[in-house]
Amino acid sequence: MSQPEQIRIGHSPDSDDAFMFYALAHGLIPTDGFEIVQVAEDIESLNRRAVNGELEVTAISVHAYAYVAQHYALMPCGASIGDRYGPLVVSKAPMQPTDLAGKKIAIPGKMTTAYLTLRLCQPDFNPAVVPFDQILPYVQQGNADAGLIIHEGQLTYGRAGLHKVVDLGEWWHEETGLPLPLGANAIRRNLGTDTIRRITALLKQSIQYSLEHRDKGLAYAMNYARDMETELADQFVGMYVNDYTLDYGEKGRAGVRELMERGYKSGVIPHQVDVEFATG
Repeated sequence: MSQPEQIRIGHSPDSDDAFMFYALAHGLIPTDGFEIVQVAEDIESLNRRAVNGELEVTAISVHAYAYVAQHYALMPCGASIGDRYGPLVVSKAPMQPTDLAGKKIAIPGKMTTAYLTLRLCQPDFNPAVVPFDQILPYVQQGNADAGLIIHEGQLTYGRAGLHKVVDLGEWWHEETGLPLPLGANAIRRNLGTDTIRRITALLKQSIQYSLEHRDKGLAYAMNYARDMETELADQFVGMYVNDYTLDYGEKGRAGVRELMERGYKSGVIPHQVDVEFATG
């Protein structure tokens, strides 16, 4: 009997990603002959690994797609999309968005979509790369003028006594009328059309399973929920696992293309990007 083909799926150790992969992690859906291995690493580490095409399937920042498109296509499911909400810039003392010009801002990585969007919103600032889960204390301690917050910090920054300066998802919607695609799942092109189709179907089933068995999926996701009680984790998961996660839809796809185009025109992305979605 032949060995099942091993498929490594990289995702960040966050409640929303864990929620998506609950069914696969616990063998609750048939895996179509594949051996699924989960690889949990922070998003900037996964972005860097994707540049080398290391994992068969991986979560990436949508910004990072610009640098990994030769190896990967975007999967039509598994995206984290903020519809009028997204990463936040926060500060210790109240500030206006215009006050950010020239300031030192802690960011979670230069390949994150949050960084690209902030560059589009405010081109003139001094970035300091800090691990995403250390940005709140970094700003609290006065090591930066402001911090760019992703993941659960979007809901917990107030507990740290920090103030919202700008919600980049709100800003993006005002600018474009589109949702802001932040994270994506990408699949390696060299797996071939049939394998890509089968794995895409598996991932979609896993997301659907959690949406239909929300309490169980959320209980599993709580293992990855930093500093959040169940109610707050449920709110966070609801923000980033929704209908857009099952499929980008036309608005979600348009958001990706607009982000790549504006990134290129602004000079943050050094080349034009041909956005390609795998077929599920």
